[in-house]
Amino acid sequence: MTNGPLRLALINSSVREGRFGPVVGNWFAAEAAGRPDLTVDVIDLADHELPHALSFNPAPAAAEALAQVSPRLAEADAFVVVTPEYNHSFPASVKQLIDWHSVQWRAKPVGFVSYGGLSGGLRAVEQLRPVFAELHAVTVRDVVSFHNAWEQFGPDGSPKDETGPAGAAKVLLDQLVWWGTALREARTRNPYQA
Repeated sequence: MTNGPLRLALINSSVREGRFGPVVGNWFAAEAAGRPDLTVDVIDLADHELPHALSFNPAPAAAEALAQVSPRLAEADAFVVVTPEYNHSFPASVKQLIDWHSVQWRAKPVGFVSYGGLSGGLRAVEQLRPVFAELHAVTVRDVVSFHNAWEQFGPDGSPKDETGPAGAAKVLLDQLVWWGTALREARTRNPYQA
């Protein structure tokens, strides 16, 4: 389908106990869902225990776990990874998701929403960019980043500063829609060969 809204897979990558990711992810999902040019599929990795051992022939339990995620990634036209920064990098859970899948990312745009302490998760984003480049994905330049994230949101899960984050989300989503539309049309005309 080359017309109609882009299918955006929003990946909540943290599985850590007491994680803050759902607050950030839910806010961003609502921002994206408010756009007529997108449909949003939230993939929370805490809900999908992917196997640790990579295999070309996964065992039945592993295949069942992957079947809950793999088709959703394949159907997506674009991705947003919501990531914290752990020890100057991204969570192992998102690397595990990436490594189980290769063709699902190809010739599709990836955006980032990061959160953390002083760096706002930006070091995690810096390290994810070359990983996605290796998989033939296109990462968009602008990022939504929350520095000291737990201080940036109110009890209702909304940012205390409504305008700054909403403006950053719009820029990111505009870029994703542009790249997603261009790449979807290109994949339809000429399937991508890696």
